[in-house]
Parts: sequence; C-alpha cells; structure tokens
Amino acid sequence: MFDIILLEPEIPPNTGNVIRLCANTGSRLHLVHPLGFSIDDAQLRRAGLDYQQMVRVREYPDLAACLASVAAPRLYAVETGGMRRYSDIRFHPGDAFLFGRETEGLSRAVLESLGGEAQVSIPMRPGNRSINLSNAVALVIYEAWRQNDFVMNVNP
Repeated sequence: MFDIILLEPEIPPNTGNVIRLCANTGSRLHLVHPLGFSIDDAQLRRAGLDYQQMVRVREYPDLAACLASVAAPRLYAVETGGMRRYSDIRFHPGDAFLFGRETEGLSRAVLESLGGEAQVSIPMRPGNRSINLSNAVALVIYEAWRQNDFVMNVNP
C-alpha cells in the first residue's frame, strides 16, 4: 500500500516499532544505511516482536539506490519544517514517505533535492523540536491509510 523509508535510523526500538506498524498496515519498509544498530539487534527484535517475520525489510547502501528501487509515483519527506501539514494532502496507494534520523532529521541537501512541495510536517506546539520517529511514522501512515478506507494489502 505505502512505502516507508527510514534514512539512517539510529534507535533500534523505533525501527522495531515501525516494523510492527508495517505488518499491521501492509506498508513496506526500506532502511537506508548507515544504520545506528545491527538489523539483528535484540532491542529491534523486542520492539518488533514476531512481526518481523511478516514484513520484508529492504536495506540500501544509500538514498539514491533506495529511491531508484522504490520508484514511487509520489514521495513525501516528513520533516518539522515541511511546507504543508500531512493531514492536508490526499494520499494515494503507492505513495512513499521519507523520514530522517532521530537526532538530525533530513539534511538540507536531501530536502532541497526533493523540492518544497514534497515536504510535509506534523503540527506541534511552538518551541518543540520533533516527536518520536515511530510516532511520526504512525501518524502519517494511519492518515494515508484512513484516506484510502483502510484497504488491506495482503502482499506487502
């Protein structure tokens, strides 16, 4: 249904939670190296529980290789400085969502390469930096899935 791209994730439980989210929404997960952990990390397994068997996690050496492989018709970069709120966009099956590192988000170079229209944000109280990565992914994916009447994809 949707593609979730985590660019250089650093915290294993966040990625484990996203694995569980993918299993429950039919989304596909793409991890772009370097990772801040081993894919076999115990914390990753604990957060993902047995859902890791239900999701094919694809890994890429860099963002360019990932984007070439995913080839989504529309790609959205979810970042605190995004021009539009994620809830104001009409999402379609096949859309992809790019999330940056927990500590730094997406680099200026990545954001500039995608253009301003591709950047979306999650509203927050003024003065706050960001919300947890796995929470951000959940908010955006469930909104996209809701807009598509929670259609089930049995072959993620």
